[in-house]
Amino acid sequence: MTSKTLPSPEEIECARQHIDKILDGLGEVLFGQEQLTRMTLVACLARGHVLLEGLPGLGKTELVKGLASLLGIENRRLQFTPDLLPGDVTGGHMLEATSEGNKLVFHPGPVFTNFLLADEINRASPKTQSSLLEAMQERRVTVLGETRDLPFPFYVLATQNPIELEGTYPLPEAQLDRFLFKLDVQGVDASVMARILTERKSGQAPQLSPVTNKEGLKELFDVVDSIYLPPAVADYIARLVAASHPNGVGAPDMVTEYVRHGASPRAAIAIADASRAHALLSGKPNVGFDDARAVAVPAMGHRIVLDYRARLDGRSGADLIRELLSAVPEVSADLPEAQA
Repeated sequence: MTSKTLPSPEEIECARQHIDKILDGLGEVLFGQEQLTRMTLVACLARGHVLLEGLPGLGKTELVKGLASLLGIENRRLQFTPDLLPGDVTGGHMLEATSEGNKLVFHPGPVFTNFLLADEINRASPKTQSSLLEAMQERRVTVLGETRDLPFPFYVLATQNPIELEGTYPLPEAQLDRFLFKLDVQGVDASVMARILTERKSGQAPQLSPVTNKEGLKELFDVVDSIYLPPAVADYIARLVAASHPNGVGAPDMVTEYVRHGASPRAAIAIADASRAHALLSGKPNVGFDDARAVAVPAMGHRIVLDYRARLDGRSGADLIRELLSAVPEVSADLPEAQA
């Protein structure tokens, strides 16, 4: 959406007040992780799913639970384990006695919620992981040929352990592509740990009151959708994604050396959507180049397929996207000055 009907200053200010309260609440859940909480909220305002990766005990689950509480929407937690079956996610039919005789009755699974916490998603088998593909892309579930819509809004915020840990199944590229962002959860320094010890008895997170609800979220979505995406920024996003392909126009040497497959068109859509939300957090009515650059790494890093040489040299997708941002100019020489 590239509507030029910009949000009014009053709409932006009202949205910012709610956003600041949500960020303050998330800051009470996770100390010293401002960038992580900010980008998680950006993804939610862009109506995207988030994959949080980090070692156990860093607060990934508490972040997701806290965000669900602040948004005031229904949420469920599903612990992914090796013995979890697809029906445990989507639900299934059970034979029940009714007034019309024995019939198969559908019982919804935990995916029928607004906010699904898929905890340690990469500990489940690939078959179970794939049960979320349709839900994440089309916001609906098909079981035995019958399709059912999921509630609005619908988010999957998944946590996963690093793939080097024992007992994990790497998510396939098709599923990774469904996540708007992949965010790495880092550890904290000694000062933050000392604050946790003094302010959190047994590490217990605080109880949070809702800041908004479904209706309030819809109003925030409307403001995000009205943020203007200039043609010059759209062109920049398109060139970034094109340059992530080894044979793409403007692909730098490090892409041709380390990348097997570049980012999909969904990556460009993800950056555009997330850029609007990021601009709103800064109180701007339009997207700037800085907004696109700010969201490019979490939106693209997990969407490129690396060659084996990248793994041997210790290069990650996020590393390559950061270098790509340095190599691709913001304004193309072919773009008319009026658009730039």
